[in-house]
Amino acid sequence: MVETLKIEVERVAKSRLPQVDFSNLPFGKVYTDHMFMADFRNGEWGSPRIVPYGRMLISPATPALHYGQSIFEGLKAYRGTDREALVFRPMANFKRLNLSAERLCMALVPEELFTEGMRALLEIDRAWIPSTAGSALYLRPFLFSADEFIGIRPSLDFTFMIIASPVGAYYSAPVKVKIETHYTRAVAGGTGYAKAGGNYGGAIYPTKLAVDQGYQQLLWTDGKEHAYIEESGTMNVMFVFGDTLVTPALSDSILAGITRDSVLAIARREGMKVEERKVGVKELIDGLKSGLVKEAFGVGTAATIAPIQAIGHEGIDYPLPAASKQNFAAHIYTVLDEIKRGIAPDPFGWVVKM
Repeated sequence: MVETLKIEVERVAKSRLPQVDFSNLPFGKVYTDHMFMADFRNGEWGSPRIVPYGRMLISPATPALHYGQSIFEGLKAYRGTDREALVFRPMANFKRLNLSAERLCMALVPEELFTEGMRALLEIDRAWIPSTAGSALYLRPFLFSADEFIGIRPSLDFTFMIIASPVGAYYSAPVKVKIETHYTRAVAGGTGYAKAGGNYGGAIYPTKLAVDQGYQQLLWTDGKEHAYIEESGTMNVMFVFGDTLVTPALSDSILAGITRDSVLAIARREGMKVEERKVGVKELIDGLKSGLVKEAFGVGTAATIAPIQAIGHEGIDYPLPAASKQNFAAHIYTVLDEIKRGIAPDPFGWVVKM
């Protein structure tokens, strides 16, 4: 439970907002004036507060540094017509945060702490929400161990935080990806379904190798045979086989993406054929060769919808048809964007005003 819902607020002496060039927002490099924090101590949550964004003191013995006991979420807020913050599917992120917390033996975050902390942060930094097309305020809730103990056991103390960053597009053009057949992101029984920091840290090296070869991302395959597509580095992945939208079925080695779920819901509502199943590497390559695979694209909070222009496998690049406004990826991007920004009706009840 939360000790109190009263959130203490310490405002910055001078806002950095006038220094921000909203026409040029690199992803994840600009942060708002404030951040939200709360502490789990002695079995209870307490001290919810908003403080100026900046560096903080942590123990050098915290398991977050030594054993990667850290999880996070990512979601976006958009500027509404009445300047309100339109937050896309925050409760889905809340539920997934606690799913990850349970897997890593961390304290569960109460719903009111998550929602009211976010609401308070958005209220004080509302002017940071961009209004330009393709931009948003990226919200990063995260939870880490605050113990001062380097033994291996479930931690007792934790800190929950939310920071915010105005962002533009994650990818500015269609991406080129490589099917990874040696390194593994996650295995059955592991933490692949959790949004754990270590999942991403371990992926940096193989991704760097792919970038050095001219690719922007990897398509991860299963850890046992490397025979089935699982997800991309920062996204779930989808394919259009003929007239059918196909995506790898969820498992404990695949993150249950919220954008993934949203795209599938819209596709089904519009009457498109949808299949969630195993997608074989051979099946995909054969489909690319024959032309059966019409589109491939990544889906995620940061990237939203990222068309894939080519897929590399064993030294050969297989190009996809050029992206166009007639593609399903372009259509679904528009539908999602208009719902998120309050331009179109929200039949799913996804958008929360804060």
